[in-house]
Amino acid sequence: MNGLRLLALAIVLCSGAASAQKFPTKPVTIVVPFSAGGPTDTIARIMAERMTRTLAQTILVENVTGAGGNIGVGRVVRAAPDGYMVSIGHIGPHVINGAMYRLEYDLLKDLAPVGMFVTNPQVIVSKTGLPSTDLRSLIEYARSTPISIATGGAGTPSHISGVYFQNLTGGRAQIVHYRGGAPASADVMAGHVDMFFDQAANALPQIRSGKVRGYAVTQTTRLSVAPDIPTVDEAGMAGYYMAIWHGLWVPRATPAAVVARLNSAMVEAAADEGVRKRLMDIGQEILPRDKQTPEALGAHQRAEIEKWWPIIKSAAIRAD
Repeated sequence: MNGLRLLALAIVLCSGAASAQKFPTKPVTIVVPFSAGGPTDTIARIMAERMTRTLAQTILVENVTGAGGNIGVGRVVRAAPDGYMVSIGHIGPHVINGAMYRLEYDLLKDLAPVGMFVTNPQVIVSKTGLPSTDLRSLIEYARSTPISIATGGAGTPSHISGVYFQNLTGGRAQIVHYRGGAPASADVMAGHVDMFFDQAANALPQIRSGKVRGYAVTQTTRLSVAPDIPTVDEAGMAGYYMAIWHGLWVPRATPAAVVARLNSAMVEAAADEGVRKRLMDIGQEILPRDKQTPEALGAHQRAEIEKWWPIIKSAAIRAD
């Protein structure tokens, strides 16, 4: 009897391996947990177009919105673990939401990382009327004078950044929520709010036009498209890192060979000169090859959870 069971198990395993080697034999769907036309949707469509060539199958992009991205991620969690449904996401649905919502799934246990390929750090900006001309003087100003910090909404990366800024500087700030980054940015440009932690893709045109003042980029290296803006380490707030990075995930039990096949297609897409130009044109920075592995994404996601969850929970930031 034991021999028959072992034989049956071997047949199942061999069948699964054979299926993985043939993958994909039908269209693959990338689930975007946000509305069409937004940054994540645009990135997904650029990548899907190139990945289609590598996989020799159509890649469909489906927008599944709601609950800050949780509905779309949940759909992938519940999908068959065969690689035909992939989640694309970033620090919001794959890190922050775990501290803000009571999720019906575990972000680390129920999803398998495929790879991370682009990042878009924030730039610390202010209205031009503030007396501070560099980050050190801005921090001192914030410590001595109550300031206002705009956010793109409760629980968004810009909100978490504002709270983190308060924690690090000990300043007294009023957090002002908006329905998205665009109206928040508009009020900073108009001088109605003092500060904003904006995505680099949005902030750079405003800095160059003189509509806002830029202080530092929230990563360890300067932006290749804006080398004149110092990093937070150089500008006086070492370690203050926040970026909207994007990666791909599949259901946890997806065969390793299928994950490797998807990762290979992602890596080839990220190396394509046409894709790189299109991504850089919308403010994305391509991650180095060694950061594009499933292991690198898994480690980065765990580190982000360990960093941000205590900050979010201590500030009692909850979803409505």
